Amino acid sequence: MPGGRLTEQERQQIALGLADGLAYAEIARRLDRPTSTVTREVMRNGGPTAYRADLAHRATERRTRRKQATPRDPKAAPQTDGRDAEAVREYEETFTTVLMGSGMPKMMSRVMACLCMTDSGSLTASELAQRLQVSPASVSKAIAFLDSQGLVRREADEGRRERYVVDDDVWYQSMMASARSLAQVVAVARQGVGVLGPGTLAATRLENVARYLDFVSESTARAAEQARDILHAKPGRAAGHAAGPAAGDTTGPAGGNTTGPAAGTTDESSPDH
Repeated sequence: MPGGRLTEQERQQIALGLADGLAYAEIARRLDRPTSTVTREVMRNGGPTAYRADLAHRATERRTRRKQATPRDPKAAPQTDGRDAEAVREYEETFTTVLMGSGMPKMMSRVMACLCMTDSGSLTASELAQRLQVSPASVSKAIAFLDSQGLVRREADEGRRERYVVDDDVWYQSMMASARSLAQVVAVARQGVGVLGPGTLAATRLENVARYLDFVSESTARAAEQARDILHAKPGRAAGHAAGPAAGDTTGPAGGNTTGPAAGTTDESSPDH
């Protein structure tokens, strides 16, 4: 498997693969490259619908020139604790690009990835600025966004410095927030049914949207509750929890709440309530 930077010809092959609707894994196989390399390349250069080989190649050349002109601060190297430093940096970049692909802004994605990759799960503003080689103002803005989304929390350490923490429950909270957002769309869609008149084509369309999203929202909330304990598995136990809750477990670890805040129906077998 070849290493080094992607060539312009390889980028053209990526663009052709995307145009043909190929998956990242298949494009990577044809290039004899890791799938993560293709994923990162596409996500940092506009995504699958806007990727252009020529623009991506020029952008990479510009980034390379900037890195050569501004040597990285040695103190900013990730604390790898005996891990392969280059592999850690590459993974952090991949993690960041995937978060960006989900809709999170770039700096917020960088901060989130950096926090998730620390064993402690927490860093101060100065530590984040040093690791990411960005200004404290950039960190502050990113933290404000992540805090507003419930993705991080703030704590004061022994020196009264503020630490930013991403804890095990952050993904649960994120899924529940998603379920609540869908529930709001359901409510608005059903409001539209009354406004547009039941039985009309537009009202029927909105009712179908409401029924579909209601089922997705309820299922998301239920699954998040039932699988919540997986997020708290300790090292050595994670593999045993990878399959999720045991078969037949319908109560979940949260005291029997199987629907969450988005629940509005009780039929679990079908979205057709």
